[in-house]
Amino acid sequence: MLIGLTHRIERQFAELQSRHGRKKSPFCLCEGVRCCGELLNSPAASSVTLAVISEKLRCGFEFPESCDVVQVSDDKLQKLSGTVTSQGILLLLRRPSVRPEDFPAPADPFIIAVDQLGDPGNFGTILRTARAAGLREFWFTAGSADAYAPKVIRSSLAAQFSMQLREFADLDELRQFAERCNYKNFFLTDPHCGESCFECEALFDRSVVVIGSEAHGIESSAAGSRVTIPMPGNFESLNAAQAATIVLFEHVRRLTAGGKK
Repeated sequence: MLIGLTHRIERQFAELQSRHGRKKSPFCLCEGVRCCGELLNSPAASSVTLAVISEKLRCGFEFPESCDVVQVSDDKLQKLSGTVTSQGILLLLRRPSVRPEDFPAPADPFIIAVDQLGDPGNFGTILRTARAAGLREFWFTAGSADAYAPKVIRSSLAAQFSMQLREFADLDELRQFAERCNYKNFFLTDPHCGESCFECEALFDRSVVVIGSEAHGIESSAAGSRVTIPMPGNFESLNAAQAATIVLFEHVRRLTAGGKK
């Protein structure tokens, strides 16, 4: 239904651009033609309650029947936007749950997880890569970026709306949940030690593979088997998103090679 822009809507959008405002709200924002297109083609489309679109937007979108639509000028949309240059569309939707128990048991062959990964760009990029590699689960610990922050959504190209995200207090809680779900192997990535990810036969065998933050990595006292990405250049470390991409597509390589190393 086409409605007018109200001060309440403007205030709500402004609040959702800040982390503090998002914490108090059951909603989140998705912005941009590509991100919104992915969202509207995902299971979360039914959660969209409001679309704000530019009067000049030429891309056709099909919105849920329960979604209200507001048409505004480019200048007004820019004021509502969290980006330097608005792409013509903003969606408001109910924020999906990240409580581990709110979803069916995971069915992925292995789980990719991040531990206290605070950079929203890296967090979103890993989400997008995990989805591209065929995974439907993504686990993370408290202290990581807000999974539904606008920058994370843009970086992930709205991949989180097609996945089940589960947040845990710490690695211990994450590991206990994994064991209950019959993920028997627990691997911690390390830039300096451990078995090569290209040689570890059990790496994707009902396992959890954890990527640490770039600033602090994974605590040396954390329980799990260490696995590393060989770096002949003897550099200090890889970007977290780069490391995750290498691990995820090693899984894809093994699948396409018939399980061969």
